[in-house]
Amino acid sequence: MANRRSRRHERPGPAGFLVVDKPQGWTSHAVVAAARKWLGTQRVGHLGTLDPRATGVLPLAVRSATKLIPFMESQRKGYVGTIALGSRTDTLDADGEVIERFEGKLPDEQTIADALGEFVGPIEQIPPMYSAVKQAGVPLHRIAREGREVERAPKAIRIDRLEIQSYVEPMLEIEVDCSPGTYVRTLADDLGARLGCGAHLHSLRRTRSGAFVLEQAATVEALAESADNGTLDERVIPPANALGLPIVQLGPEEARRVLNGCEIGAAARLVPGGRVAAVEPGGELLAVMEILPGRRLQPLRVLPPVAAAR
Repeated sequence: MANRRSRRHERPGPAGFLVVDKPQGWTSHAVVAAARKWLGTQRVGHLGTLDPRATGVLPLAVRSATKLIPFMESQRKGYVGTIALGSRTDTLDADGEVIERFEGKLPDEQTIADALGEFVGPIEQIPPMYSAVKQAGVPLHRIAREGREVERAPKAIRIDRLEIQSYVEPMLEIEVDCSPGTYVRTLADDLGARLGCGAHLHSLRRTRSGAFVLEQAATVEALAESADNGTLDERVIPPANALGLPIVQLGPEEARRVLNGCEIGAAARLVPGGRVAAVEPGGELLAVMEILPGRRLQPLRVLPPVAAAR
């Protein structure tokens, strides 16, 4: 009953995605909380946490688009970061205490480039203690703040691209394209171990999260101003434009069947096992659908049009 009452007090508006340029010092949760106030809805979620120290692309799913988060969590990420060679910290970044310092000569750029090449492809990473990963239901960062360290299982990730952008000792600027779940802090620490000089992540900026890029992102100040002047809804990206799936246009009868959770036929030749974004006659995303053998489409997630949802 309480949930129904809160929904009645929500401001109507478009479903879709809002791309925030997260400022340094903000948690991803704080951005979501601010967006809920800007948009007048509690139905806001993010597509992948950014550390408080990191900045850049933080896509938010708004209203019924929150149902699409599971279909977008596996999208690739892109970062630019600066690694400080010569010292390790307990948090693997510049917020932590220095626990090791290297006094010798730092490696040259070619040596660093060769070492970076060893990380490209499928690799395993051990999540850092200062992270949101849970062990026995407890976030690792909470255990770390108690002064304890526990054994963590390595996780499979993939680095698609890892390149040097500049190197002026001791600062190394890199560009990374990687799978979700990659910790660039861990990458910096592992690089330091590989080079034998130690390293930590000095700064990090996310430039891409799936289909969302930095050029689409707006600052929290700009978004707050848009909320004040009533233009924030114009910044919401329609769901069909963000999924990166082939789009299938539905007729009225097909849309009715899909809205009721029924399969429909597919006119085009589609590969079984794939997915499509089904768009209703009014242009709104109605469903994510799986392609079945025999040119059939089965709804995986249905998003009622705004008019039907009210």
